[in-house]
Amino acid sequence: MSRAGWRRVVRWGRFVAAAAVLALLLWRVGADAFLTGLRRIDAPSVIVAVTLNAIATVACAQRWRVVAAALGARIERGAAVAAYYRAQFLNTALPGGVLGDVHRGVRHGRESDDVGRGLRAVAWERGIGQAVQVVVVLVLLVALPSPLRGALPYVGAVAGLLVLVVAVAGLRRRWAATVRDDARALLSHRVGRVAGPASLVMVAAHVATFVVAARTAGAPADVAHLLPLAGLVLLAMGLPLNVGGWGPREGVAAWAFAAAGMTAAQGVAAATVYGVLVVIASLPGAAVLLLTPRRRPPAPARVRGPAPVRPGLATGGRRG
Repeated sequence: MSRAGWRRVVRWGRFVAAAAVLALLLWRVGADAFLTGLRRIDAPSVIVAVTLNAIATVACAQRWRVVAAALGARIERGAAVAAYYRAQFLNTALPGGVLGDVHRGVRHGRESDDVGRGLRAVAWERGIGQAVQVVVVLVLLVALPSPLRGALPYVGAVAGLLVLVVAVAGLRRRWAATVRDDARALLSHRVGRVAGPASLVMVAAHVATFVVAARTAGAPADVAHLLPLAGLVLLAMGLPLNVGGWGPREGVAAWAFAAAGMTAAQGVAAATVYGVLVVIASLPGAAVLLLTPRRRPPAPARVRGPAPVRPGLATGGRRG
């Protein structure tokens, strides 16, 4: 099968996997769990979600700026925040959950005349964020009392798998030198001093948003018991198997809430509220998308032919 064929298989496989998870949840808990979450959304929860997402977006944009600067490309602060909002909206509106980031990397790469570097900057900054998120989830599972401590081996397995995938990709001959050079640049510029705290702010904002969503949906657990659940749901959202963000998030929430002594329906309701709040909080990205001028391809250069020869000048004579 050709590479294009494999890409189509993967694309449709993601869609089928997410649809299968949602169909299973509809069969097991019914549509009422989803509708209950939608009915409970109110103005205070929306305001809090929009505010928290704004904080997370600014932090992520700053993380992207320092990573891109270390790789040799600069981004203005306002442009970075606008581009991150646009990427968030596209991630929630398009299948896969990563197409907005791909668009962000390609667009910045074109603006800096190096698409590869633009994509690598996005990949590095998102990778740093995911790594910090895994660490935070592990800490929450260990530090807080929760029946979900049994999920530690699974979280560790996911983290190990991510490290293995990155290592295998980095060992490929055509990528090894680039990955090594990028890593040296990031370390020499001490990117972690900014990217690490920015990632912690991002994770804290998203975890707090899920806690707000769970309480809005009527979850009876207190905040200390909801924090580990929120971390696991956020990890599930990082899986590229969703349809506009839906799929694994609801499945993991249903399992986690049931394991924590609540019901799967309550988990689905909390994840539904969270999903809707995320969509609402990303709507500024739609405005950015509409107001951003499209880049027009440069007009082809005209090839000038020989100047036309006027009659009478071809032989050097004068016109009478």
